Amino acid sequence: MRLPQRALTAAVAVSALALSVTGCSGDSSSGGASTVHFGYISDYNGASLLAIAEEQGLWKEQGLKSEYSTFTNGPLQIQALGSGNLDFGYIGPGAMWLPASGKARIVAINTLGRADRVIAQPGITSMKDLKGKKVGVPEGTSGAMVLDLALEKAGMSEKDIEKVPMDPSTVVSAFASGQIDGAGLWYPLIDTIKAKKPKLNEVASTAAKDFEDQAFPNAFVAPADGDEKLNAKVVKVLQKANDWRAAHPEESVDVAAALLKVDRDKVAADAANVETLSTADLVARTEDGTVDGWLDGLSEFFVGTGQLKKAPAADTYYEGDLYTKAYKK
Repeated sequence: MRLPQRALTAAVAVSALALSVTGCSGDSSSGGASTVHFGYISDYNGASLLAIAEEQGLWKEQGLKSEYSTFTNGPLQIQALGSGNLDFGYIGPGAMWLPASGKARIVAINTLGRADRVIAQPGITSMKDLKGKKVGVPEGTSGAMVLDLALEKAGMSEKDIEKVPMDPSTVVSAFASGQIDGAGLWYPLIDTIKAKKPKLNEVASTAAKDFEDQAFPNAFVAPADGDEKLNAKVVKVLQKANDWRAAHPEESVDVAAALLKVDRDKVAADAANVETLSTADLVARTEDGTVDGWLDGLSEFFVGTGQLKKAPAADTYYEGDLYTKAYKK
């Protein structure tokens, strides 16, 4: 999928206005520490580990400084990685087809997501009811993923609806104003819609038993030709932050809310949509092939949607060896 040039321009602009939570200038030579430019989506999944890493001084432990930039979705971050505007980024399960196609490499699994939904206007109570209706969706994201999964389960296809590609913020405003009948989207954006449309219906969900045989991992990614030594340092930061989050779930919400500048209750509600795993658990699941199985399942799905021509072996784009070695070092 080729993203609109204006979307890439917006992403680069966001990068240029990066939130430097360390207060550093971005000069990689300052104090002998390299500056890592890290992208994220403004939710608990995307921000919590980065907020913890900053608050706990984990970047400094690895001789690094950090600059964080917000993005609306994963595909824009991977495009920014490819153009050199980011060093690392965060993606949801709906964007996993991009590293699988060689556009980036996964350096760490973050959590298992449960935040994606197909929502519908009041009175529309099933996927079948969306037949022939306008459904907004951000292309290449987990919103598109859950929509395609739900259509398939209902015995439908995209031909049965009027799919309207939109960026996430436009989906929110279009649904709230009644311009579209349904949407493939995720929390916490759905909470924003619910403030205006409290009686909307969730007609498909990755949190329910709708897709029991499918896992929805989200991950941190690096450029396809990234520096292995830098990747190892960053993975170590993410692993330490991950274990702090696992040991301090309530405090992690506080720290993420502070970075996001969002009400704590909203971040806590968002955190309820994810399954966190300890680093030891992620290492064990990497070694026994479970993580590869998660990624293989998504790749096979993306072959079905046409986003991948074939499903590559997970170890061609997931740095599992790097992840396990960083933990055991």
